[in-house]
Amino acid sequence: MKSKKNKTSKNIPSLSKEENDILTSYEAGEWKSIGLNHKLISSYQKAASATLAKNKRINIRLNQLDLQSIQKKAFEEGLPYQTFISSLIHKFVTGKLIEK
Repeated sequence: MKSKKNKTSKNIPSLSKEENDILTSYEAGEWKSIGLNHKLISSYQKAASATLAKNKRINIRLNQLDLQSIQKKAFEEGLPYQTFISSLIHKFVTGKLIEK
């Protein structure tokens, strides 16, 4: 006897087994909404705003070749170079900057 599978949860190759299990469970209606908790949403919005806030200005001196290299990399990423530098610093201090 074949088990009945939902059409949308056919083993999608890009999903792990755990992700496929979650998708199947969701499609089977085993998940229930907890509703909107406005207080919780508000706290998440404040945290996101604080994370994205750029409230300090700094001045640094860079070697001209380093700055040109940074500007080139920023252009390749589609970012203004100052935003790119800020992103690098953020990744470094949060331990998310990965060396190749």
